Amino acid sequence: QGRLVESGGGLVQSGGSLTLSCTASERTFGKYAAAWFRQAPGQELEFVGGISYSGDRPFYQASLKGRFTISRDNAKNTLYLQMNSLKSEDTAVYYCAVASTVQYLAEFRQSSATEYDVWGQGTQVTVPS
Repeated sequence: QGRLVESGGGLVQSGGSLTLSCTASERTFGKYAAAWFRQAPGQELEFVGGISYSGDRPFYQASLKGRFTISRDNAKNTLYLQMNSLKSEDTAVYYCAVASTVQYLAEFRQSSATEYDVWGQGTQVTVPS
């Protein structure tokens, strides 16, 4: 299994923007659907959004659609999460994940963490209230 490394987290003021990156160590990254999850303190892991292997079919948790945008650059083996209009409730550790058991499936639109088998270590995003 390859590795995923997130970056770009930090402290941002309410209403601000932040872009997270997730770089894969394997060039096979472009074959697989990927997703972002987050976990706030004392809370369960939460699906943020996902994207097909080709990058043309992002899908989101309904409450985040419009503020968050997922994209990918397969030439750079990198997944992105653009977050706008950040709120204190967005404070969490953000994880990227890949579903490496399914290749080239355009219709992959899974929001369950159990469907993703390769995970990054997470990056902290803090939005003070």
